[in-house]
Amino acid sequence: MAKTKILFKMFYLYHKAAFDPLIKVFSADQAYEVSLSLTHEINRTMGTFVKKQSDKYLKQFQKDGHRVSDESEHFDIVVVPDTVEESRYGKTLLCFVNHGTGIKNVLYRNLRKHQPNRYMIFVEGQYRVDKLMKSGCIFNCEVYKVGLAKFDPFFQKGVFNREKILNSFGLNPGKKTVLFAPTYKPTCVYEVKNAIFESTRDCNLIIKLHHYAWMGKFARHSQHRIFERRLKKNPHAIVIPKDYYNILPLMFAADTLVSEASSTVFDFLATGKTGVIYDLPHEQMKHTDGEYILSTDNREFLKGAFVHINHPDQLEVGITQALNPVEENVETAKKDRNYFFYKLDGKASERVKTEIERLFAEGTHMNHPQQ
Repeated sequence: MAKTKILFKMFYLYHKAAFDPLIKVFSADQAYEVSLSLTHEINRTMGTFVKKQSDKYLKQFQKDGHRVSDESEHFDIVVVPDTVEESRYGKTLLCFVNHGTGIKNVLYRNLRKHQPNRYMIFVEGQYRVDKLMKSGCIFNCEVYKVGLAKFDPFFQKGVFNREKILNSFGLNPGKKTVLFAPTYKPTCVYEVKNAIFESTRDCNLIIKLHHYAWMGKFARHSQHRIFERRLKKNPHAIVIPKDYYNILPLMFAADTLVSEASSTVFDFLATGKTGVIYDLPHEQMKHTDGEYILSTDNREFLKGAFVHINHPDQLEVGITQALNPVEENVETAKKDRNYFFYKLDGKASERVKTEIERLFAEGTHMNHPQQ
């Protein structure tokens, strides 16, 4: 009996973090031929010199036992982390598993640009269902609330060990650990480049920058260099390299998070810990067409659950508060978590698989690209 061919299509290496639990559950089923692709990974230097890097990572995927594809073959099911050129895949079940949750408008903007094509969109909770329905971007798509598949390992017993993770980076497991994970745009990188070190001298500091901060395409290389240059004077800190694409172990090891508009803020709520949000001037941040970059003002996002600050001088106090949250913060966070996330039980990837199998068996949800 022929196997069902499923492709996990990735643009960049960091997209794989959202797919790893799904790749695992489908690969364990002999009814599937699972393939991975990676198409956009590059490094740009001096603004113009571009070096393609996809092949480097595809070879590593093969060493890890995965089948890779250049996408020249037909697939029955294609799982994507963002909108794609639908016509390239022909008649297929096109499944959208967002590579990053959060409050940026890019998800809704991209879906609006790709009407009237048909995506089966798998989301982490009721918050995303509501935002999608209000966004005017659904058209022929359908939305399925299944939970946050990316986070399955976090809730599976014995997958992560905090002491081992910190020891692997040469950090002290006996100290509190602060994870600094800003996005590339809009970012607080330049505002807190000194304060993040000064405010964490009694802690471990793990700096995990956005993948784009290393590419020189969407963000300047200065975003990683300004932190690397400061490491020598700050032995309590490390900068996670680009190839360490999955932030989940770092979230497991961290006691708190500092960020601004990154999807890590959204995801960190799922951990049950309290984070620090660096507020940004929402009304000043717009796309060239006038639409806001963020779908929600980050000054209001998770207000009452996480600690909000708006100046580098407030960072140390903010971290202390996040490490010692008051009961009111904890209770608000619980309510938000129940709204944002569906069943944080380590089984979201299984629910995605079950739903995909049902949709594929019905055969009525196939994408028929517009010519």
